[in-house]
Amino acid sequence: MADNNTNHSETSRPAARRGGMFGGGPGRAMSGGEKPKNFGSALKKLVKLTGKLAPLCIFAVFAALAGSIVQLVGPDKIGRVTDLVKEGIDAAVGGAISGEGGGIDLAQITSIAVFLVILYVIGAVLTLVQGWIFAFANARIGRRLGLSVSEKINRLPLKFFDTTTHGDILSRVTNDIDTLSATLNQSISQLIGGIAMFVGAIVMMAITNWIMCLAAVGSTLVGFALMGIIMKRSQKYFRSNQSQLGKLNGLIEEVYSGHTVVRAYNGEDKAAQEFDGYNSGLYTSNWKSQFFSGLMMPLMNFIGNFGYAVVCVVGALLVVKTGMRIGVITAFMMYIRLFTQPLTQIAQSLTQMQSAAAASERVFDFLDNAEMPDETEKTEYLDPAAAKGEVEFRGVRFGYEEDTPVIRDFSVKVAPGQKVAIVGPTGAGKTTIVNLLMRFYELDGGRILVDGTPIDTLTRENVHALFGMVLQDTWVFEGTVRENVVYSIEGIKDEDVVAACRAVGLDHFIRTLPNGYDTVLTGDSTLSAGEKQLLTIARAMIENAPLIILDEATSSVDTRTELLVQAAMDKLSSGRTAFVIAHRLSTIKNADLILVMQDGDIAESGTHEELLARGGAYASLYNSQFEAV
Repeated sequence: MADNNTNHSETSRPAARRGGMFGGGPGRAMSGGEKPKNFGSALKKLVKLTGKLAPLCIFAVFAALAGSIVQLVGPDKIGRVTDLVKEGIDAAVGGAISGEGGGIDLAQITSIAVFLVILYVIGAVLTLVQGWIFAFANARIGRRLGLSVSEKINRLPLKFFDTTTHGDILSRVTNDIDTLSATLNQSISQLIGGIAMFVGAIVMMAITNWIMCLAAVGSTLVGFALMGIIMKRSQKYFRSNQSQLGKLNGLIEEVYSGHTVVRAYNGEDKAAQEFDGYNSGLYTSNWKSQFFSGLMMPLMNFIGNFGYAVVCVVGALLVVKTGMRIGVITAFMMYIRLFTQPLTQIAQSLTQMQSAAAASERVFDFLDNAEMPDETEKTEYLDPAAAKGEVEFRGVRFGYEEDTPVIRDFSVKVAPGQKVAIVGPTGAGKTTIVNLLMRFYELDGGRILVDGTPIDTLTRENVHALFGMVLQDTWVFEGTVRENVVYSIEGIKDEDVVAACRAVGLDHFIRTLPNGYDTVLTGDSTLSAGEKQLLTIARAMIENAPLIILDEATSSVDTRTELLVQAAMDKLSSGRTAFVIAHRLSTIKNADLILVMQDGDIAESGTHEELLARGGAYASLYNSQFEAV
């Protein structure tokens, strides 16, 4: 995640991210919902996520099947009870009553009733067990998906974040995973139980009476056809619903993070129009998907009622013409309920699964993005504590896009402990050089070496440990001052934190806070721009890396604060190889080497005095900052 804190010059970053919130909207770089995906593939990946839980899930499936079979035995037994009652009544009417009970075999009926009670209790227990197992497995799948997405973010190259809005990423990490977990939890157990009950009901009906089975099944074919049409029509709306939600989140994230700019440029109406556009799209896809979803229940009720009518008519004809037992009709009336009720469950589950399908497609589409190359086999290591700090660029070539080179042929050698300033007009490639030095991006050609070791032979983690960074965009998270200074570095003592803050001139201010170093910072409201910058310098000082990068560290502060920041940076870079990117040329007069960049290459190099004496590009830049307006 730390890799994402860097920035690019506006002209060198990929075009898909330029234009801001008014340059085409946050959905411009997204493909979610635009191309149909294969839910079968996503389902296979979900099954793989069960891992060691697979045997437990298989047991749950068998529990669901057993529970369905238990319920399917009931109608046949109740049909037998109906026949016993009818036989008793017929015997009474025929005058063949013998003993108490009016000819009805109450002992056998009681035996059947006790058997049914035991059977239904077993069925309830099996249903409860499989429901608990699926809920547990679903929670584990949601957790693993969340971990997979979190780990994936750290393995993605910065180019991905250049072409994808942060709101869309957040939507996939939070909303899509939540949608997937919620719908799977509600639908999987219903779907498996419903399918088992549906198939079992057909089998039992066929065993009981094949003619009535054909009549019952045939009466539902029309309903199946209608359900298939509805499912086919509604899937695109569920997918569009998730996509529109991602776009809306992207817009909200951009406008919220840039609300000051939006207000300063009177962009509220423009932002509101874009919001209305995405919100209207979400409204349209949402109501259409819910409309088709709402058709399922009335359709299933129609199928059930129609099935009852067909069974009654066909059963009556069979009783009259073939002498079929009345108990068969009673059993079939129950089988129709067990046949159509699963259809309702299946329809509801499939409707919910459509939301899960759309969400899972977006999550797995994110997880399928190309990652940075694996570095587990790299054995080369450069110890930060022993590094001298010599850096060499050899014929470096790079472009954020293949057909748009930013760095064409960059070569320079920096001695240990030198302070190197990189200057030039916007878009010349200054920040890009730093990004390449930190291996945020891979080179298109050439090599970068630290102490004679090519950095592409080192792990990124090793490279990052060699550098401390102070960026133009300061980052302060919600936590105490001490936690912000230390950040991810372990084994730092409190006195080291105080010493670092005292060295950059921040200690006095921190002690004026309500709880000193234990004061919780809440982002933008607690510290000024200059105080944040000093805090980030203290953070870099705590890291104690042999090389330091200072990227426009004084660009957002006033002149007085600039002097404090400059003094802190001088202390930070003392004894270290330092790379300083600056537009204010007055801040780099004491640099050992100044590199003037133009069009991705070095136009001039030398000290401040040497470059002024030449009267070239550097002198022109320097003098332009002090010309009278």
